[in-house]
Amino acid sequence: MSTQDIPEENLPIEQDTAHGAVKVAEDPFADPGLPPHKPRIQDIDERAAKRSERAIAFMFALSMLATIGFIASYVIFPVDKIVYIWPFGRVSALNFALGLTLGAALFFIGAGAVHWARTLMSDVEVADERHPIEATPEVKAKVMADFAAGAAESGFGRRKLIRNTLFGALALVPLSGIVLLRDMGPLPEKKLRSTLWAKGKLLINMNTNEPLRPEDVAVGSLTFAKPEGLEEHDEHFQTEIAKAALMIVRIQPEDIKDKRELEWSHEGIVAYSKICTHVGCPISLYEQQTHHVLCPCHQSTFDLSDGARVIFGPAGHALPQLRIGVNDKGFLEAHGDFEEPVGPAFWERG
Repeated sequence: MSTQDIPEENLPIEQDTAHGAVKVAEDPFADPGLPPHKPRIQDIDERAAKRSERAIAFMFALSMLATIGFIASYVIFPVDKIVYIWPFGRVSALNFALGLTLGAALFFIGAGAVHWARTLMSDVEVADERHPIEATPEVKAKVMADFAAGAAESGFGRRKLIRNTLFGALALVPLSGIVLLRDMGPLPEKKLRSTLWAKGKLLINMNTNEPLRPEDVAVGSLTFAKPEGLEEHDEHFQTEIAKAALMIVRIQPEDIKDKRELEWSHEGIVAYSKICTHVGCPISLYEQQTHHVLCPCHQSTFDLSDGARVIFGPAGHALPQLRIGVNDKGFLEAHGDFEEPVGPAFWERG
């Protein structure tokens, strides 16, 4: 290919025609530099700048309202409410409201910040040479000066409306995370202190689902009972039986060492909580000769002839006793609820 075939605009600056060689120009790809800066309308018209300021403040205000909506949704919508929303179909009203409001709160903060940067902050292009990683004192001074200049150019101190609404939006958004901590689990309130047992409730045999009579409980036998009215198909059966499960043992009255235990029994029939006071395992192992019951999980052992006190293992306190008697029809019944919480110790026990 000869030089005649090269377009004129692509020819190098100088040619050595004597020897047929081409001398390359010193800088064929010269830096064209930055294009001329074009001011925005906000830079030359204060009314346009005010409009942008109001728009940004409006976005921050919307973020605050969305955060308040997030908290309100958490309180208003029940966790099991299902609604139909097109095109999502049937969804949880609580989850949809929480996602929508939190997303809006974060979006409007971001949109306001972007609009602020594009319309009011300085948009002058600045070229900076690369420098060593270790900053020199001069560079540090320049960075601080640039920061101060940027802060001044942003109008952060002068435009109080934007500044105050931004502070408000940023202050409210973290409240969403604090509210979510409430969803770590329902507070136990007083639920752990009471069971379904109440005065006059019959003791129902867990195996036959029939009320118990004193003659149904033989000496040395272990029987499990539940409160009258609690059925396995009930929605909250597992929750309630975990607190109300009862074990019934018949001991010769003369073998009962604890005075209160004897008063709360009927003809040697004693009723104790089946829930171990260590970590809540169900107790099911009984020794007829010693009247000891053993928890199969960690081998905590209780003496049912002596107030169900702990004689071995990690359990911290005795099993709660239920006061029982016999009604007019000859069935065993409760004379009230347990006088102390059943199961392991918990933070509300004190």
